[in-house]
Amino acid sequence: MFYDDLPRLTVFGDVADLSHYTPLPDDWVVGVSDIIGSTDAVSAGKYKTVNMIGAAVISAQMNAAGGRAFPFVFGGDGAAFAHPPEFAKEAGQALAAVQNWARTEFDMGLRVGLYSVADIRAAGPEVAVARYAVSDGVDYAMFAGGGVSWAEAEMKAGADTVPPVPAGTQPDLTGLSCRWSHMKARNGTILSLLLSPVEGVDAARFGAVVEAVLAEVAHLDRGGHPSPPEGPGTDWPPVGATLEAHASHGGKGVKAARRKVLFETFIAWVLIKTGIKLGGFDPTHYRKTVGGNADFRKFDDGLKMTIDCDAGTVSRLRAILDEARADGVARYGMHTQDEAMMTCIVPSIMDDTHVHFIDGAAGGYTQASVGLKATP
Repeated sequence: MFYDDLPRLTVFGDVADLSHYTPLPDDWVVGVSDIIGSTDAVSAGKYKTVNMIGAAVISAQMNAAGGRAFPFVFGGDGAAFAHPPEFAKEAGQALAAVQNWARTEFDMGLRVGLYSVADIRAAGPEVAVARYAVSDGVDYAMFAGGGVSWAEAEMKAGADTVPPVPAGTQPDLTGLSCRWSHMKARNGTILSLLLSPVEGVDAARFGAVVEAVLAEVAHLDRGGHPSPPEGPGTDWPPVGATLEAHASHGGKGVKAARRKVLFETFIAWVLIKTGIKLGGFDPTHYRKTVGGNADFRKFDDGLKMTIDCDAGTVSRLRAILDEARADGVARYGMHTQDEAMMTCIVPSIMDDTHVHFIDGAAGGYTQASVGLKATP
């Protein structure tokens, strides 16, 4: 399989070098999604719901794939992924199921789109992918070439490429959870940053800006990772219990699903607080692995980061990015807040392959995108 054969990068700075990316095969498909009105929803305090729906897109694709590896990236209020052609139909059905679920459970609209790489390439952009290993058990896809951004623009323009599913269709969101407490800034600020190239700019010039940004944050502990080294904390009951119930009830009722979530999380909370091992589950190891597996930085036709940093770092980054914007090289958006949050996909707590998506806890990437869009 094409994706299985790609090497895993182990140095995040390498994602700025396009020589590490491999073009997707022509016959693959790229899926994208975006929550309608996400900025207003975040302003209304629904940031956890927005993140849950964005992660649900990936969860549904993972469950439909049945353990098969494929490239995906979480964007806060949406997600992107790619599959070989033989899985295009099931990918579309899973997308449409999440679209139906978001509308039914939360009264929120979700745009979705599925486009062939050949069509994207014919329009001009490229779709290239790399794999970055955050730990021994987990790696994340990085996209470059502008193709994912093109697909998102087509989707937002109304290109309807995903047939609807019957009303009441439930996506398989097994493993999707929202149980960890928010992670308070240890250095003063949680910064969510979006950095994109100006259309037509030379890739090397944009890559130099990315390298400058990464060099600036290199002095931060663990590159600015918002999770403490021992992993995130947890409280009971978790604030995301109801959201998780909406993801797991399978048509059998949210109240019953919430009771199950509360029971499971109480047991987990006791184990994590006490460090007691149970049935082969080591809560101390698991908690540490959660932090190590998290995707606090990524490359998706541009750099996305949610980092724990100080005010001086924010100021110096702004200076770098203002210069890049004035030079016509890059566009950027920033949002600062006091906490980061985590949404998780945990197929099993008994191995180290669970994935965890980090965003700012007061709008994060969604609010940063407002500044990105406003950039000339």
